[in-house]
Amino acid sequence: MAKLTKKQKEMAKLDSEKLYSVDDAIKTVKELATAKFDETIEIAMNLGVDPRHADQMVRGVVSLPSGTGKDVKVAVFARGDNADKAVAAGADKVGAEDLMEDMQAGNLDYDRVIATPDMMGVVGRLGKTLGPKGLMPNPKLGTVTPNVEQAIKDAKGGQVEYRVEKAGIIHSGIGKASFSEGDLRKNFDTLVNAVVKAKPSGAKGKYVRKVSVSSSMGPGLKIDLAEIEGA
Repeated sequence: MAKLTKKQKEMAKLDSEKLYSVDDAIKTVKELATAKFDETIEIAMNLGVDPRHADQMVRGVVSLPSGTGKDVKVAVFARGDNADKAVAAGADKVGAEDLMEDMQAGNLDYDRVIATPDMMGVVGRLGKTLGPKGLMPNPKLGTVTPNVEQAIKDAKGGQVEYRVEKAGIIHSGIGKASFSEGDLRKNFDTLVNAVVKAKPSGAKGKYVRKVSVSSSMGPGLKIDLAEIEGA
């Protein structure tokens, strides 16, 4: 029988039903993040909503105070002065019809797609391409805007989008294993508070059902909901 690694032994000791305080969960998850790369620390929130109903959809953006630790790739649909501003602000790719054709050909390696309002006629043709990936520019999320510089700055500076999936779960990264416990806690609180405030009018019964924290390669640790205000 193969010998257990130190990490496997540590994980075997974890009680999958134990409820952790937020600080203990972050500390433990950091300790277990021993992969050869800087693992992402992730949060999963199970919500009492059915996103198939419009009045139970939970979606928005929030700026994490400690950043994400991730190099965010941004594509911008813009022309003329706005295109020049987008390039100067650090967009990874800027274009119009040429960018649309590039995306239709399957080049979709972006974390955020931004568009100026005058470009929505072009972007509209990408609904079936960008929609399923959650990349379609949207005025409510600040990704359809005349101020491309600010949108790029926000995207690259720690702003994350959260969106409830079919099963009523939100998944989001809140930083890297190399972050301090304090910085991860600030990001955790900011994201959870944003989701709690975004409770939709159609949500019935208990809204926040379960919250867990994990690293890319590690187990999920359940958080004691008594610690989460508004849950």
